[in-house]
Amino acid sequence: MILGIAGTLGAGKGTVVEYLVEEQGFTHFSVRNFLWEEVDRRGLPRVRDNLSIVANDLRAKHGAGYITGELLKRAQSYGADVIIESLHTLGEANFLREHGAIILGVDADVRARYERIRKRGTETDQVSFEKFVEDNEREIASNDPAKHNIRAVIDSADFTITNDGTLEELHKQIDRILSEVSR
Repeated sequence: MILGIAGTLGAGKGTVVEYLVEEQGFTHFSVRNFLWEEVDRRGLPRVRDNLSIVANDLRAKHGAGYITGELLKRAQSYGADVIIESLHTLGEANFLREHGAIILGVDADVRARYERIRKRGTETDQVSFEKFVEDNEREIASNDPAKHNIRAVIDSADFTITNDGTLEELHKQIDRILSEVSR
C-alpha cells in the first residue's frame, strides 16, 4: 500500500507518520528530506523559503509529479507499505493516485498548529505567529497544480484526519482508515 500524506504546517503529519512506521510497519519517504538534499546540493541556506523555491523549480523543470515520482522510485524497491509525506501540490497527489496511492489529509486548528511547531523547535519553526500564518497562507494559495496548495490537496484527499484531540484519538482515526482500505 502507498499512502501519500498532505497536511498544514504543524497539523501532525510527523506524528501520523511515526505511528504508521512504528506501529503499522510502513516505510517513510519524506518530500522535505528530498528537498533538503537538493537545497544542500545547490549550496543554499537551510531556510523554509528555499524548500519552496527548490520545489517549485524542480516541478517547473520536470513536471508537477516529479518529486513524488522520484520518491516513488525509491519506495518501489521496498515493496511493502510505504508513506510519501508531505504532499504540497495537486500534481503530486494526482501523480501518486495514478500509481495506486491513497491520499490522507491532516489538519488542525491554526493556534494549536503554531504551538506544536514552536515546541518541536526545528530551525525552520522559530517564527512569529504572524510569519507562521503568512507561510501557511502561501502554501495554500495557488491554483496551479505544480505549485503549493496544501488546502486543495487536503480537500481532495481520500481520507482526512482532524488532529485536534488526544494522541489516542489520532491513532483511532488512523486505525479506522487502515481498516477501511483493508491492507
